[in-house]
Formats: sequence, structure tokens, C-alpha cells
Amino acid sequence: MSMSPEAHLTDPPHELLPATRRALLHRLAVAQSEGRTPSMVAGVLRDGQPVWSGARSMVDGHAPTPDVQYRIGSLTKTFVAVLVLRLRDEGLLDLADPLSRHLPGTPADGATVAQLLSHSSGLTAETPAPWWERTEGTLRPELGDLLEAERPSKHPTGRVFHYSNTGYALLGALVERLRGETWGEVLRREVLAPLGMDRTTLLPEHPHAGGFAVHPWADVMLPEPLTDTGLMGPAGQLWSTVADLARWAAFLTAGDDKVLSAHTLAEMRRPAVAPDDTEWAGGYGLGLQLRRHEGRLLYGHTGSMPGFTAGLWISEADGLAAYALSNATSGASAASLAAQLIALTAELEPRLPEPWRPLSEVDDELLELTGPWYWGAAPAALRLLPGRVLELTPLTGTGRGSRFLPEPDGTWTGAENYYAGETLRVVRHPDGTVSHLDIGSFVYTREPYGPAGAVPGGVDPEGWRAF
Repeated sequence: MSMSPEAHLTDPPHELLPATRRALLHRLAVAQSEGRTPSMVAGVLRDGQPVWSGARSMVDGHAPTPDVQYRIGSLTKTFVAVLVLRLRDEGLLDLADPLSRHLPGTPADGATVAQLLSHSSGLTAETPAPWWERTEGTLRPELGDLLEAERPSKHPTGRVFHYSNTGYALLGALVERLRGETWGEVLRREVLAPLGMDRTTLLPEHPHAGGFAVHPWADVMLPEPLTDTGLMGPAGQLWSTVADLARWAAFLTAGDDKVLSAHTLAEMRRPAVAPDDTEWAGGYGLGLQLRRHEGRLLYGHTGSMPGFTAGLWISEADGLAAYALSNATSGASAASLAAQLIALTAELEPRLPEPWRPLSEVDDELLELTGPWYWGAAPAALRLLPGRVLELTPLTGTGRGSRFLPEPDGTWTGAENYYAGETLRVVRHPDGTVSHLDIGSFVYTREPYGPAGAVPGGVDPEGWRAF
């Protein structure tokens, strides 16, 4: 029996249509085949719930299960960043602290915690030779071994984005210093266990994929070494599964107060420094990469280690997340596949807007504030949203808008754009009626250039007139 288009409106909210699932599997199959990788696994979340997973393999009749581990490379950095932000939220450090305040004696003493998180410390991208990703960490037993003694920085501190694996090794050491135990144990206890991620580990545990290099000009393979990178582990040591990455993507989407609040996660995905490309196609926050793909803004991270590539992206606007893992050094890009899976799902099944619903209760004093207001002669509208949130929207092509979140003292705080962090106050006459709004000293009145007593500098006593 065929189903009418209207019937889909009552489908389970977290179930993809068969045609969408087939299209996602096709995209994965193309990536595995054209990328010439022994295997690829991937998955999609919608509104924090897994809705699809798939796998392709070079072995006929066999595909990795969601429980098979792959090395996730620099996706590890997102976990380390969460550990550091937990320390900040507990008051054990400030993001503006120089590293030397908590971990003195390294060549990066002057870099701040925020600069290390956002790759703006200026530190070198890699360790001195030999290449750390294919060698054992025992070759670099001390923190001083991770950086060139003569020139540990390549750029002025805090000025430019320069990706630094060594910077994240120092952040892992910072966690160890403040917690008094290894960063891996801290991660397991404070993050992985609360989120149920028992298949994410520092070293591989059965079942796990082997890592390979595929010859560029012939269909032959070479096994890549399996290394324990030691002190460089916070830059890319972790192994995980698509099942665990589903849990991690759900956490990065909405937060979990057992681990890190949604408010702090939102802070992590704000750009911290200007991107290093002229088209502003990507950027970096505090441990999270930002990327534009087919017109949508994604946040997450890419990853690669010899024998493996990984990628996890989240589109907040679409309510979608996707992740992919492969076990070949080059060829197939798991990060590109993850971005494509988001775009494909959003195209085939665009997000349904939430149904309009009236407020469950109304405050007459807040209702009185709604409607048109004027900053000088520039009109704006103030709307009342659920939770006593006020939204200011310019009514012309230019102007400053923001949502304002309520505070216990009867004021509101701007949530974004120019007014982020600024205070909105309702100023009243002695009789209690509303005079004007004060937003960070900007006066909004009910009429263009309203009462002279409210507008800084006064208003011409003759008022509006023709010339």
C-alpha cells in the first residue's frame, strides 16, 4: 500500500525514510570504493538520536559492526578540550592563565590556556624528528622533548591560527598536573564512564580494525605501525567506535550536566581566532573545528593517524550530526563523508519546524514591553519568548538584534551579536510606568527620539518638523 505524503508527518520523529537510508548507504559505498579503503563505517544522528549507521568492507559478505574500534586521531582533541573546560568551570584555572601558572618550565610558558585550546599559541605543529605519529612515545619521555629548544614557536603568541599537536600534548599534561593522575584515567572517570562510552580507549581493544596504507598506483596495501605515542597522546591517541561516537556527538550537541553544560559547549564552538583561509570557510573554537559545507555551518573535528581517518560534524541548524571512520592512511576522507551525510540527510528530509504553541502563562508587565521601540529614529521590535526571554529585532535592513535572557535581579543579558553580555534594563517613571529601555547605555523609546529626559544629549525642543 502506498503512503500519502501527509502520512509522513506522523512518522516516528527519529526514523529516516527508506529512500534516505538507501541514499546514505550509497554515499558510504561510493566513498569506500572510490577512496580505496579496506573498510568504512559511518552514522547519522537527528535531534540527538541515532537514525542510521552503515558499513562497507573489502571482504565480501562482511562489514564491521558498530562495536569495532578505529583510531580517531585528532578527534581526541575534543575530549581533551572538554577536560580542560571542566577544570575551568570548577574554578581550578582561567582560560586567560599562562601555562606557566599551572605547568611551569615548558618552552610554552607564555601561552595561555585559551591559546593552546584554539591553536593560537604560535607553537610548532609537530615535535622534533622523528615524526611522532609513527614512533613510540618512549622516544620523547619528557615535556621538553616535545618542542624545539631553540625555537618552540613559529608565530607570535595569540596572533594567528597555527594548528599545533604539541599544544594539545601540553594541555594533557596540564590536566594531569591539576588532577594528579594520567589524563587517560581522568578522561575515563570524568567523561567516558558518565556518557557510557566504554569502547573508547587509549590503546586498541578487540575487536578493532587494522590500519593500512594503500598504494597510490596499485591495489595493494601495507600495514601501518600501531604506536603508543606517550606524551603526545592527547593530540591523537584515542580509539573508538561508531556506537561510542554516536554518544559523543549527542553530548557535543546538547551537553550533559554530568560532564559539561550546554552553555560551555556553546562557548567551545564560537570562533576563537580568525580562520587561516581567505574565504573564511573554516575556523577553530576551543577544541572544536568549524567548517562551512554546502552553505551550512558545521562544528566538530577531523582526525587522522597512520592507517586511519575520522570525522565528526554537527549542524545545529539542521539538528543533525554525522561521523565516519576508515582504516586507510589516505584516499578516503572520513571527515568529508561525514559532512556529505549531513547535507544529504538535510536535503532529503529537511528539519520540520517545531509546532507553534502559545505561552503556558503570561506576565502582563512583560507583555507591556512588547512591540515597537526606537533607538533614535531606528525602529526595532521586542518580542516575548518562552522562559521570559526577550528578542529585539531591527525593523530596517540595518540595526542590532539579540535575544536577552532573564536574570534574577529583573534585568536581561544579551545572548548574541553586538549585545552579547550586555544588560537590558527597564527604566520606569516614579509612578511605575515604563519610560524606556536601557541596553548597555543605548536608550530605546516608544517613539522616535522620545522624551528629552530619556535620550542622552536631549531632543530639540521644537520636535519633528519639515524643512
